Amino acid sequence: MEQAPDTRMDAYALSAEDVASELSTNLEQGLSNEQAQALLAQVGPNELPQEAPTPLWKRFLDQFKSFLIIILLVAALISVGVAIWGPESGGEEFIDAGAIFAIVLLNAVMGVVQESRAENALRALHQMAAPNAQVIRDGTAQMVPARELVPGDLVILEAGNYVPADIRLVESANLRIEEAALTGESVPVEKRAAEVFDDNVPLGDRVNCAFMGTVVSYGRGRGVVVSTGQRTQLGLIAEMLRSYEAEPTPLQVKLDQLGRWLGIASLAICGVVFAVGLMRPSELPFNERLLEMFMIAVSLAIAAVPEGLPAVVTVCLALGTQRMLRQHALIRNLPAVETLGSATVICSDKTGTLTQNEMTVVKLYAGHNTYSVEGRGYQPWGQIHIEQKECDMARNPALHGLLLCGLLCNDARLEPHEEQDHERYYRMIGDPTEGALVVLAAKAQLWRPEVEERLPRLDEVPFDSTRKRMTTVHRWTANGSGEPLPFAEGVPYMAFTKGAPDLLLERCNRIVSEGHIRTLSQEDRRTISATMDGMAGDALRVLALACRPLDELPADADEGLENDLVFLGLSGMIDPPRLEVRPAIQKARHAGIKTIMITGDHKRTAMAIANDLHMFTPGLKGLTGAELEEMDQDEFRQVAQIVDVYARVSPEHKVRIVDALKERGHIVAMTGDGVNDAPALKRADIGVAMGITGTDVAKEAADMVLTDDNYASIVSAVEEGRVIFANIRKFVYYLLSCNVGEILIIFLATLMTRFPALPLQPIHLLMINLVTDGFPALALGMEPAEPGVMDRPPRSPKEPIINREMWWGTLLQSVLICISTLVAFAVGLEWFEGEIEHAQTFAFATLVVTELLRAFTTRSERAPIWRLGLLTNRTMLWAVGSSLLVLLAIIYVPFLDPIFNTVPLTLKEWELLIPLTLLPAVGAELRKVFMRWRDKRTQSEGAVGELGIDLEEDEI
Repeated sequence: MEQAPDTRMDAYALSAEDVASELSTNLEQGLSNEQAQALLAQVGPNELPQEAPTPLWKRFLDQFKSFLIIILLVAALISVGVAIWGPESGGEEFIDAGAIFAIVLLNAVMGVVQESRAENALRALHQMAAPNAQVIRDGTAQMVPARELVPGDLVILEAGNYVPADIRLVESANLRIEEAALTGESVPVEKRAAEVFDDNVPLGDRVNCAFMGTVVSYGRGRGVVVSTGQRTQLGLIAEMLRSYEAEPTPLQVKLDQLGRWLGIASLAICGVVFAVGLMRPSELPFNERLLEMFMIAVSLAIAAVPEGLPAVVTVCLALGTQRMLRQHALIRNLPAVETLGSATVICSDKTGTLTQNEMTVVKLYAGHNTYSVEGRGYQPWGQIHIEQKECDMARNPALHGLLLCGLLCNDARLEPHEEQDHERYYRMIGDPTEGALVVLAAKAQLWRPEVEERLPRLDEVPFDSTRKRMTTVHRWTANGSGEPLPFAEGVPYMAFTKGAPDLLLERCNRIVSEGHIRTLSQEDRRTISATMDGMAGDALRVLALACRPLDELPADADEGLENDLVFLGLSGMIDPPRLEVRPAIQKARHAGIKTIMITGDHKRTAMAIANDLHMFTPGLKGLTGAELEEMDQDEFRQVAQIVDVYARVSPEHKVRIVDALKERGHIVAMTGDGVNDAPALKRADIGVAMGITGTDVAKEAADMVLTDDNYASIVSAVEEGRVIFANIRKFVYYLLSCNVGEILIIFLATLMTRFPALPLQPIHLLMINLVTDGFPALALGMEPAEPGVMDRPPRSPKEPIINREMWWGTLLQSVLICISTLVAFAVGLEWFEGEIEHAQTFAFATLVVTELLRAFTTRSERAPIWRLGLLTNRTMLWAVGSSLLVLLAIIYVPFLDPIFNTVPLTLKEWELLIPLTLLPAVGAELRKVFMRWRDKRTQSEGAVGELGIDLEEDEI
């Protein structure tokens, strides 16, 4: 399909006439209906293409890619083969295979239900497009579906409209567009159609363009469509989302590596045992001997692979997500829980994430006095202070005049919204900058309805980008309290003007001083200019406010009203940081996590907010998107390590930032709420979207959604993520020590000619691995946090789940478990004169109880059982009790005896087995005593780490 000219990247560098010429359109008449239909057939509809969602069957099959799952399925298939073709099969193999298939199926279903639905991000992007658009075709205004827009269409924009495509403006009247979701700009952007720029202007500075998916907040305008559908800036983001494949999380990688290691090791051991078994002399025919060794190999494979591990990991993560939801963090992708716990960098959008996204006046200058203003956001709570004392407006007429000017020369409204706990909450409607002035007046008990009743608006000169000011005219009788202002006594009318401070100051020739109007001196101008520079240096958005007393109402409210003005003062406002963000950033830093601000706002503003939040550390700096654009990736990779703030950046820049940090070995969490954040959210190791202010696009691209938009919730989620990973390590450690012990039991029993049979049957091993091991492993996943979890640096991404200390502990426990079980089996053979079923029951009971006691010793690598307390994890008591009941049912319930080939045990026999079951637990506790002694000795010698042991990693 032939495509229309795509001027998306250079329309801002062309005049409106040049754009119209290139697109063969008319700036007055627009396209003809025939032209529009022909172009629509040529370029396609103005909508974002949607990829087909991943079919359910494919997502289900993807769950079977794990190496552990493959090993289990192979073992199950071998069991089925033996059951079918074995000459003396009793059906036990079918039970083994059925149990394996059941646990694999359960794990797959849970995975499908819980996995991320990332393809919905494109659907959310698709739904953001405006459903209808007002265009001029054949010289007539008409409403058409937005999907039918084509390059060259002349579109009319009004307040409240979604921008339906990327547009080069040709006319703008007080036009302001809310672009925070696309560029991160915290306030609506004033558009100026007459501007023409050079190349390489950042997206947020293209004030002669409007972009698809943004919202007109004020004014009106017209423009020529230059890009539609996937060729728009929004479409570019959609294309970026499609181009990034979801990467496996560190936990997924480590579990897969562990599964491969276990699988390869078990296959190797199976091969050795199979070969040794065939070489041993036997009275059985070769085919029966071959079948027997197959059964032994299957038993060994079942013993080697922790069948419950995939399901236990999934359940543990799912339970962790429930706890995180109570901390206002909604997890959409289960393995992301662990990834968040290992995050080393949090890249955060400024607007609405670190800040409140509510412009607030914080400083005033009037009558040569500087005032501070309490409160944040759009709630009219707080006082106006001078020198830390509450201000009396009766003694400050200049301040009173400034507040009235800000309130009346204004189109924003403050309306009651709701009441909570006998406190009234308000909602601001209108432009954020004007809303800040309305809230400021309300803090001084000046409310628009009462004030406008006494000072009604008679006329106005609207704001425009050339004059950069707005003026309203009022009948001046008295102020809101009924008392005339000292400098306005006897004046019937008053014009109020607000605007850019430098331009407005040029039009002032008088000033209110000590309650009276006098001539504005050069010294006054220097003082005011210095105050303006000081406010701008604090990254405040500065507005000047002035008035003009009028003896009579002018015939026309024109430019003449804005001469000979009386200077009232300055207001400095800012989008304030969230109150809870600063301590959250400090807590993250204490935990070794660096916070980086990434915003589309100006560098000066971003740096001031970052400084207020104490984000900086010595030697760090800020970087703009333009500066980043000049660097190649190698150069930027070196700089990325030392940058705290990125300002005026585009979506492509955000992805480059994430990539550079990941290349430096960081685990990157990216927070954001806008459309512009979506590609980086998906590219990061974990994307964190805002639930209240976040767009659907950001939420669907993210791994985690904050339901309260609170940065502090991220830190809570990081802490929970660390706890979850620590618990995963504990139950993996537990399962490995048990399974390696089972391997040793089967392997050594195969080599011992004095044993007439194996101590355990395949169904015994399966029951142990799935039930009696599975319940305690799940309880370990519910273990509460150990003290100091946020006092340690982030875990290295390269650190394995089981470190060297744990491998030594695994070896010790495996040997002790093997000794206990083989001794029990040997005693059983001796007591019952070769009765195999009774001896196997001895071995089975000993192994189960041994591993249940092992679960208690695994709760901590250092702390002894009695220090932890049995009641601190009640789930463990329930799990061990349930597993014991299962064991007793297998031994004592008559109809289960034929299935498991067990016999009831007497009290005397239990008295013999109990000392054997305590051996591994005693060994584990003695090892803890040795490790604590060694740690103290190492610390006292000031040689932590000389033994090659990372104590912090061990404690995580």
